[in-house]
Amino acid sequence: MASVNKVIIVGNLGRDPEIRYMPSGDAIANIAVATSYKSKDRNTGEQKELTEWHRISFFGRLAEIVGQYLKKGSSVYVEGRLQTRKYTDKDGVEKYATDIIAEQMQMLGGRQGMGGDAGMDDGGGYDAPPQQQRQAPAPRPQMAAPAPAPRPAPRPAPNFSDMDDDIPF
Repeated sequence: MASVNKVIIVGNLGRDPEIRYMPSGDAIANIAVATSYKSKDRNTGEQKELTEWHRISFFGRLAEIVGQYLKKGSSVYVEGRLQTRKYTDKDGVEKYATDIIAEQMQMLGGRQGMGGDAGMDDGGGYDAPPQQQRQAPAPRPQMAAPAPAPRPAPRPAPNFSDMDDDIPF
């Protein structure tokens, strides 16, 4: 039987990312992301908001990007998997913690000062492992060929020389 271990989190960072480096030089970034759930109390009818905190770990190039571009309060979309680990606390008690191992990350909202769109199409998406190229959908067969539409006037080429050079994509 097949199984799925996938998590999607959309929330805000509660603190700046913590970046460490392994002896091999690979980066590890850890963040804490808050998500909220609103519900109405059945007895009082009062609106309540419950906040859940999620520990998320990034590795390699994705960790470097997180350390460079995210900060406390940043909105982020993360896809990953759950991983439970066992550890011993300072009192010698064995405990378990469940973390999210990030596989993809997308920064939400525009860059500050850039007047960006608050949607998810701002180009801030990053994949941890190389992803296969998505194929375009097959064209639909048409009954009769439509008359060609007139072509719009050509636009001048955009000037990319004035864009920031620190964009990693």
